[in-house]
Amino acid sequence: MSVYTLPELPYDYAALEPVISPAIIELHHDKHHAAYVKGANDTLEQLAEARDKDQWGAVTGLEKSLAFNLSGHILHSVYWHNMTGDGGGEPLAEDGVGDLADAIRESFGSFAGFKAQLTKAAATTQGSGWGVLAYEPLSGRLIVEQIYDHQGNVGQGSTPILVFDAWEHAFYLQYKNQKVDFIEAMWRVVNWQDVARRYASAKARENVLLAP
Repeated sequence: MSVYTLPELPYDYAALEPVISPAIIELHHDKHHAAYVKGANDTLEQLAEARDKDQWGAVTGLEKSLAFNLSGHILHSVYWHNMTGDGGGEPLAEDGVGDLADAIRESFGSFAGFKAQLTKAAATTQGSGWGVLAYEPLSGRLIVEQIYDHQGNVGQGSTPILVFDAWEHAFYLQYKNQKVDFIEAMWRVVNWQDVARRYASAKARENVLLAP
């Protein structure tokens, strides 16, 4: 029985035009994200077989495969909901996301400073990866992470609340090799309501890393 399933998109393929074309959304969700879901489920089955047979010669590769595919599934599941055709702009108190706006200012000094850092983190990721805004529970602050592949260079315990996919499959059909242009365009579709909900949920789970 599969443990992980591919979530449905919260909009149709054309909902994010002109920032992201329908062809990219369809390929990205139906093929790439689906492959990570299958990879995670297949790896769990292979680990179960290794336990049953007490054969651990491939355990290093299997653990890496699980981390890669499961992280890919999680980040993409966040990614789809982080975007909306009615999004963009700056999070503001009058839009009901004042707590998030305050946290961004407290953690980065200003929205402009945060935007610049996340843009650079996503656009300068070497090879494949992500730029991520995450809640870090030890400090109670928001941090920007530059993630390699789906799982490398990640702070333990941090919760992603806004993710920018910087893998070529996220933009190449439309933006060619202009990753910076794609990242800049992404700001026009950010769903701040979704980001604010994720921030509130992550903050409510404080003190989960250290015993009281």
